[in-house]
Amino acid sequence: MIKNDSFLRAVRREKTDHVPVWYMRQAGRYDPDYRKIKESYSLLEICRQPELAAEVTLMPVRKLGVDAAILYSDIMNPVASIGIDFDIVAGTGPVIHNPICSAEDVRRLKPIDVEGDLGHVLETIRILDRELEVPLITFAGAPFTIASYLIEGRPSRSYLKTKAMMYGDPQTWFLLMDKLGDMVITYLRAHAANGGKAFQLFDSWVGSLAPHDFRVFVLPTIRRIFAELSDLEQPGIYFPGVSSGELLPELRGLQAEAIGIDWRVSIPEARRRLGGGYAVQGNLDPVVLTAPIEVIQEHAKAIIDQGIQEPGYVFNLGHGLFPEASLDKLKQLTDYIHDYSAQALSSVSSSKKSAGEEISHA
Repeated sequence: MIKNDSFLRAVRREKTDHVPVWYMRQAGRYDPDYRKIKESYSLLEICRQPELAAEVTLMPVRKLGVDAAILYSDIMNPVASIGIDFDIVAGTGPVIHNPICSAEDVRRLKPIDVEGDLGHVLETIRILDRELEVPLITFAGAPFTIASYLIEGRPSRSYLKTKAMMYGDPQTWFLLMDKLGDMVITYLRAHAANGGKAFQLFDSWVGSLAPHDFRVFVLPTIRRIFAELSDLEQPGIYFPGVSSGELLPELRGLQAEAIGIDWRVSIPEARRRLGGGYAVQGNLDPVVLTAPIEVIQEHAKAIIDQGIQEPGYVFNLGHGLFPEASLDKLKQLTDYIHDYSAQALSSVSSSKKSAGEEISHA
């Protein structure tokens, strides 16, 4: 049973007593206990064991005191169900054994079978629904980011093959976008039906596109995903990844509750570009976590002061945690975010109350 719903309230732009916080990749290699588990199991092997995947999901909630859990999984998990053969290779990332090269390759992709092929993911969600006292965020990789792996065959810096298909064979590109959009919608709907309390769509690499190309080649599928999931009670978050500040104006009207931002754009500027109407999530540079705790807190304070200027703010990083991050510093940061934001919000509330009383007596 959820006892702390501050994350859900913030995403819905409702009043909270403190700024809620969770961290992307908060179940990961910065934690010595997680590193021990990884000595015996690969990422995909952990995902296939619901009890173990649930335990890894719970670890940062217990250790850090964050306000939401993020499902331990990988954005590549659902593509196995549609006919993609891949491995997660240490030091590299997803490596595709049958990359997408043609329209025929796309047409061979099957509809996702979540119950049949990914029942272990749903069982993990059900376990966490029973055990968590904070909301569980589930997630999927967005079509552009997934497509970049499927087409390139592995992570890329230039996205040469991906963009070549996008520009040179748009018919195949849109066919792939439609297939991946269907996959995401079905996958996230199954998450919601089995106990997920919110969902995030990760578009980690879409910031590599110009706004015009994003608008033409990617945004229609993103809009369709959130529109088709808008009947769910679970709020949706779109994270357009790193270097995506120039894309934010394109998101106006998206049927999501919150938008994640990276550290290259300030929270007030992100809100301006989005045109209002969204909670925002972010946006500490993860590398700041290498600094002394006093410096980390100084950066966090500045971000919180910006975030609480309007309703609807969730503290997070601008991207995921990295192995060199300190568990102790993360715990201290989480406590600081809770303590400082509670004081700051109380002060803002008192100021508004005093101003209201002065007007009523005038």
